[in-house]
Amino acid sequence: PAPHDAGCSIGAAFLATKKFSPNSKLSMPSPYLGKCYSDNQIIQAFKDKGLPIPKRLDKKDLVSNVVKVLTDGGVVAWFQGASEFGPRALGARSILGDPTNKEMQTTINLKIKKRESFRPFAPAVLLEQVDKYFDINTESPHMLLVASVKNEIRKKIEKNFNNDEMLEEVKKIRSDIPAVTHVDYSARIQTVSKEQNKKFYDLIKSFEELTKCSLVINTSFNVRGEPIVNSPWDAFMCFLNTEMDVLCLENFYILKNEKKNLTNYFKSKKINYGAKNKKLEQELDKIYNKNFLFNIKNKTHYSD
Repeated sequence: PAPHDAGCSIGAAFLATKKFSPNSKLSMPSPYLGKCYSDNQIIQAFKDKGLPIPKRLDKKDLVSNVVKVLTDGGVVAWFQGASEFGPRALGARSILGDPTNKEMQTTINLKIKKRESFRPFAPAVLLEQVDKYFDINTESPHMLLVASVKNEIRKKIEKNFNNDEMLEEVKKIRSDIPAVTHVDYSARIQTVSKEQNKKFYDLIKSFEELTKCSLVINTSFNVRGEPIVNSPWDAFMCFLNTEMDVLCLENFYILKNEKKNLTNYFKSKKINYGAKNKKLEQELDKIYNKNFLFNIKNKTHYSD
């Protein structure tokens, strides 16, 4: 699950095991090797800061509420169980959205991830339904395989790569699941099974039952320039500083409209809960300001 430097330790251990015990059977059935937090630890994290304890739901109500938020165009921060080993969020430290929503890609990129609006996201799809959407018939539990979106759900578009507004060109709707479809009709896929992550599977299954769509957007729970959140407090602070609609800390459920009271608390205690990154905002403003874009016809380039 970690095909980069972080995976070297696992690879070295496997190699050594095979060398000294050639008949050993090696596998890594789960990527969820990080720290997990109990309800008591989450409660204590809020108590330590003098904050009210969030509402706790049972699993059925939690999943039902999250699916309702997703179908209404909301964005959900999903913090569940042990964190993932490797570079991908796999349903333990994830940000979730509706892949059929035409505006969701831009919404999550600009308002939450704080990066260029055209960057696509990965789908987390029910294992048994993966070949309904993508040209692949194998599992990809670690979000490492790329496959093409099925022709049946693609949209025909007129390619115009001489267009001055290339940002608009790459943002064209290319399939029935536009938020997870790259410009070349590919997607980097995570398949989800009951055996791998039952709670995440049940969430996607409930989303499917309501929408007939068997996948959700799954992107890492962080903003640009920051690592994926690990602790409940990391998750809470990231939630405060973005425009996500709901934070799920295990079964604790925090709504966006509760943020005002929470941020007022931090201000009253003169605690820096994360000031806005003005430099980043200015950079993004320049990227999406038409006066800054390179104008091919006039051959002019506006800068600072």
